[in-house]
Amino acid sequence: MAIAPKSTLLQKLKDGHNVYGTCITSTAPMWPVSLQRAGLDFVFLDTEHIPLDRSELARLCQIFRAYGIAPIVRVPKPDPFLACMAIDGGAVGVIAPYLESVDQITDLVGATKYRPLKGERLARYLSGKEQMPDDLRQYLEAHNAGNLCIANIESVPALERLDDLLSVPGLDAVFIGPHDLSVSLGLPEQYDHPDFEAAVLKIIQTTRSKGLSVGIHFSQSPERQIHWVRQGGNIIVHSFDVALFGQRLRNDIGSIRKAVGDLLPTDEGASFVI
Repeated sequence: MAIAPKSTLLQKLKDGHNVYGTCITSTAPMWPVSLQRAGLDFVFLDTEHIPLDRSELARLCQIFRAYGIAPIVRVPKPDPFLACMAIDGGAVGVIAPYLESVDQITDLVGATKYRPLKGERLARYLSGKEQMPDDLRQYLEAHNAGNLCIANIESVPALERLDDLLSVPGLDAVFIGPHDLSVSLGLPEQYDHPDFEAAVLKIIQTTRSKGLSVGIHFSQSPERQIHWVRQGGNIIVHSFDVALFGQRLRNDIGSIRKAVGDLLPTDEGASFVI
């Protein structure tokens, strides 16, 4: 009896399912099996804020893929060549940070959906100035099948141009960057402020109205994730390894201190931000 192929992350989203993942910053070899045991669909590998070199990134992507976990990579800046490099290394999805123009998103679509085609010829196809031959289109669709093109929306200018940005053909999803968005709004880390919540809700509703998927990355309690899923989010990007380890360790050590009668340390912990 033939075994049906496992659904790709992109197909799960197209089928209307929620998908679950976390961010990993460590290159330690035991993380992939831990994520697999947690039943995660994807791992978020951030090369914008985390010092991962190209060889480390490629190794992580290949290991996570071997465990059936889709690697989604955030490149350091909006650059189609960096996006292609991430996919060549094994990324299934690519996120470019701080996107604020249609051209930036178009370039990201070109890198994720039309590689290895680049340059002027690709630009003419993407702009509609030249019709792509059917044979070439079929080849590129097969060559890039399952790739996810994801835009980071995390600024006021992006909010102001949201409809145009999310209308670029080939875009699959949006990641909301809550920290950068709150700073751009002039409300740093005020995640319960009505203006911040209104901005996130606008992004979610606009994204979903375009038939695209959307998620927001929080490193705090699961309640924030639950709240935004109920508002329409379907990509759950929960926390990251350092934050999760720190939170659990603090809780466990606190329980031990309390049980044996030792004083708890004063609360001097800083918030975790990626």
